[in-house]
Amino acid sequence: MHVTLESVTIDNFEVLMDMELPPEQARYLASNAYSIAQAHYYADWRPRAIYCDGIPARFALYDVTGNDEPGHYAIYRLMVDYPRQNQGIGRRAMALILSEIRACADARRITICYKPENATARRFYASLGFAETGIDALGEMVAEIVL
Repeated sequence: MHVTLESVTIDNFEVLMDMELPPEQARYLASNAYSIAQAHYYADWRPRAIYCDGIPARFALYDVTGNDEPGHYAIYRLMVDYPRQNQGIGRRAMALILSEIRACADARRITICYKPENATARRFYASLGFAETGIDALGEMVAEIVL
């Protein structure tokens, strides 16, 4: 299995926007269409198509300029197309995203937020080294990796 991060382009944005989650998962995450629109208006946000063996399988969105605190980078979205879940694609994609962020000279901290009741996200991010730090103003759990 070969996983890569690619730019969101005219050639792949529609397939990314069409990716869906079942209702019990969709309540935890903004749609890819919403995320792609946000990235258009926030120049420092990077939407990424995640390909597995040359086929779009996932979507991610993160901040590349240090957020509001120097050295703080935030991952805003991570979504796996439902038919491609539980195949290890997410773990490999997160390793690539974390590697891109760690390559930034000023990177000191990486955060991710998720709904506290999302036990799958909680286990997944903890397995990658994220430690929970508390609930934010929007009621989401914040977890971080300190570099």
